[in-house]
Amino acid sequence: MRSLIFAGFLVVTPIIMSAQSGPKPIPAPADVAKAPATAAKTPSGLASRVIAAGKGTTHPKFDDLVTVNYTGWTTDGKMFDSSITGGSPRTFPLNHVIAGWTEGVQLMVAGETRRFWIPETLAYKGAAGYPKGMLVFDVELRAFKDSPEKPPADVKAPPADAKKTASGLAYKILAPGTGTRRPLSTSSVKVDYSGWTTDGKLFDSSVLRGEPATFTVNGVITGWTEGLQLMVEGERMRLWIPENLAYQGKGPVNGMLVFDVELIKIQ
Repeated sequence: MRSLIFAGFLVVTPIIMSAQSGPKPIPAPADVAKAPATAAKTPSGLASRVIAAGKGTTHPKFDDLVTVNYTGWTTDGKMFDSSITGGSPRTFPLNHVIAGWTEGVQLMVAGETRRFWIPETLAYKGAAGYPKGMLVFDVELRAFKDSPEKPPADVKAPPADAKKTASGLAYKILAPGTGTRRPLSTSSVKVDYSGWTTDGKLFDSSVLRGEPATFTVNGVITGWTEGLQLMVEGERMRLWIPENLAYQGKGPVNGMLVFDVELIKIQ
């Protein structure tokens, strides 16, 4: 199978996911029914208080990609969602979720845990199938970074400092790796990646999905097969793949393609 396109990456849920089943619910905080007088409030009506201080002074931007752990309750103390009971943090663009989250998480720094009281006007606005009324969330901001929806500045063409192979593949190391072993064409690899057309349109991203991809090196487009064999574990590389090493004018995307690839592990 030669395709590198993984379906579904543009499907965005409002937040938060469906109610959890199986694991025991996390008890609601004592102040779940109403924000205490000590909570900070914004002009929009969002209330919050810091539960655990974080590190640093920088805050996420409204369109950053954030990684969080969280639990959400209705004001009667019923838990309706939790990444903690789900077993792993969640990653998503901050501007793809409910307004209370988009506003609130921008108040935080990495490592901080904060409790939010989000009025219905900043949550689901009474939409069918979602929790009603004010919602309360405990949110731990694990990390944040630029979203892959923002293309690299050099997406149009390889810069002068990019290296080129005899095939026409251009590449540039973005971050050095920690290993010395390089994958073979028959190796199975685990990677995180984002791909853009040269006009800056993001067409696929495991980063945006929050889940790395695993595949065989010779099971993807030719430019990937060649490029991955130049990498070591932990390395991040930008690839400019000419059309003859990509989909050869047969879609699903055409022309030169640009990928940022992190080789997480050689299986």
